[in-house]
Amino acid sequence: MSGAPLGDTMRITRFTVAAVAAIAVLAGGAVSLPVHAQIRGAARAPAKPTRDPKAQALYDWANHLGMLRGVREVDAIATLELTATGTVTVMGQPCRLTEYRTSVNYQDGGQRILYTCTRPDSAIYKTGEVVAGKWAWDEDGPLGAGLVPGRGRALPMPNLLSERLIRLWSSPQGAVKAAVAGGAQTSVAVVAGKKVVTYPIPGVPTATAKATLTNGSPTGLCTSDCAERVEVRQGTTDVTEFLYTNYADYNPAENKLDAFYAGHMIEKHNGATVRDLTVKETQTANEYVVIPVPESVKTAGARQSAAR
Repeated sequence: MSGAPLGDTMRITRFTVAAVAAIAVLAGGAVSLPVHAQIRGAARAPAKPTRDPKAQALYDWANHLGMLRGVREVDAIATLELTATGTVTVMGQPCRLTEYRTSVNYQDGGQRILYTCTRPDSAIYKTGEVVAGKWAWDEDGPLGAGLVPGRGRALPMPNLLSERLIRLWSSPQGAVKAAVAGGAQTSVAVVAGKKVVTYPIPGVPTATAKATLTNGSPTGLCTSDCAERVEVRQGTTDVTEFLYTNYADYNPAENKLDAFYAGHMIEKHNGATVRDLTVKETQTANEYVVIPVPESVKTAGARQSAAR
């Protein structure tokens, strides 16, 4: 948290990221990133395949999302900010969102989702769902809960760690990053004419994801080679499904980057819809996102480990 202000925005826009080479797609080394995006999607003709089928599929997936930048085409999206509307399921009932914000740091494996919603009985529900590495917790206050006195509490939620990591690494951008990180454990097949990428969920040894990619025109915005469905299985009975449509550049009008994201996202668990989100805006210009783990969360985790 050193050097980062604890305001309600907690963001500083920046357009270069030196560490993104760690998640480079089929390229290595650091690279300086241009402020302006390269031409993507419909404006760019498909390149002639020069890689083996798996490498080409992962390249095309990241490229059609507009994630590859610079001369060496390095995955240059290290963080994400997103706002949305829709519903989430709270205590088994749909809760209509009045605020929903996601902040992601892909390099640190962290995601914070802050939302406020109205339940069917008109009660207001507000929470922060956070995951960072091997830690999961809820925040009952503004940014800084559990870190700064008077900002609220951080409530350890170790039983929700797998759920939150699955949500992070099955997201439109997170899925391709996880598939690349899977290395030899990642595989690509063609099923019913569509590419299906199978990869392990980072941090959840029991979870395996299958991402089905779109197979339409290669010159449309994610009509080809972007995830339309990600299915994650843990064992034989626990299934989480993510459905993605309406890909577009949802960055602000004054800062379009040709970086595309799904505009409509549905999450289901064992067949029941638990989230139905419509994206309002994204920020893919590598804004400053940090998700420090409160000491209270680490201490609770250490106690649980000792008790086993």
